[in-house]
Amino acid sequence: MTPLKPYMVRALYDWIVDNGLTPYLLVDAMHPAAILPQGYEQDGRIILNIRPEAVQQLHLGDDHVGFNARFGGRPMRVEAPMAAILALYARENGRGMVFEEEETAEAAETSDAQEDMPLPPDDPEVPAPARGRPHLTVVK
Repeated sequence: MTPLKPYMVRALYDWIVDNGLTPYLLVDAMHPAAILPQGYEQDGRIILNIRPEAVQQLHLGDDHVGFNARFGGRPMRVEAPMAAILALYARENGRGMVFEEEETAEAAETSDAQEDMPLPPDDPEVPAPARGRPHLTVVK
């Protein structure tokens, strides 16, 4: 399945703006692929005002959030990969969503493989399925 976070970011952004509030984006400023204004981060994070009047060419894509804005009077293109997005919320009331840290692709594959594996039976009298070559048993 495709990641849920981009859909949630778009939906939350629309919901916040439709209610006349200011959407704030909390981003991991330490993410290596993030292109963010320098000097505005605090504790390795940065809060960005992404209301329509504050940004231009806002792109809420599947793999990143990007826009043009001015910081200290200087124009800048901001790019934040979805993995760096930590939260999206309304400034006025704090309503929104904090996102869980993204798993690495390897960890996700491992957890998906573990989810597909059958769980051992709870009944101690029922033997666990034998590993190896499958076989059929005649039941009368």
